[in-house]
Amino acid sequence: MAARVWSIVVAGGSGERFGRLKQFALLDGRPVAEWAVQACRPFSAGVVLVVPSGNEVEYGADVRVEGGATRSESVRRGLAAVPPEADIILVHDAARPLATSALFHAVLDALSEDGVDAVIPGVPVSDTIKKVNDMRNVRETLDRRELVAVQTPQAFGADLLRRAHASCAEATDDAALVEALGVPVRVVPGEVGNVKITTPDDLAAAERLLGLLGLLGRDGP
Repeated sequence: MAARVWSIVVAGGSGERFGRLKQFALLDGRPVAEWAVQACRPFSAGVVLVVPSGNEVEYGADVRVEGGATRSESVRRGLAAVPPEADIILVHDAARPLATSALFHAVLDALSEDGVDAVIPGVPVSDTIKKVNDMRNVRETLDRRELVAVQTPQAFGADLLRRAHASCAEATDDAALVEALGVPVRVVPGEVGNVKITTPDDLAAAERLLGLLGLLGRDGP
């Protein structure tokens, strides 16, 4: 790959909803965060792993840094460890251990198109989505044809991502910071199997998915 790609794997969360640090829970005998680091490895000149304060795990990453109080702050700390010569930065949540090589190819291929500097994967929303007010009364029913559930890895031109984080704003994903700059964000098809580990039930679902892949004679991501 001509462009120099670095990845930031965000594993700095507190695991509040999981009941413990979900990024270190075992999935098929390997920590969830290790799956994410190794998924990035074939596409990266280097991988930065952002971990909670006091943790010294590396899981094959080139650089380990301690995260901040928020996701955006954790990404910024990871971003500071990416060499200035990087052209492209992938940001991937450690809580998504089953992203496939095909998905990484998809976001990077889209980023190589003229005029595209930010790419995210998304899957269609099948449920009806309603906005509610503070009283939990429905304000609006959204057109689900216009909605996608966003995943990682997300790919960005390195200069753009640094500029997006320069404001030190907060967001639930990096694409939102890019959107705030008025830069278009391209969406490519995500993967239903790219589950996010938020609760123990999610971890069990990922285990079942890996078991199914084994029955089909396919390796995991």
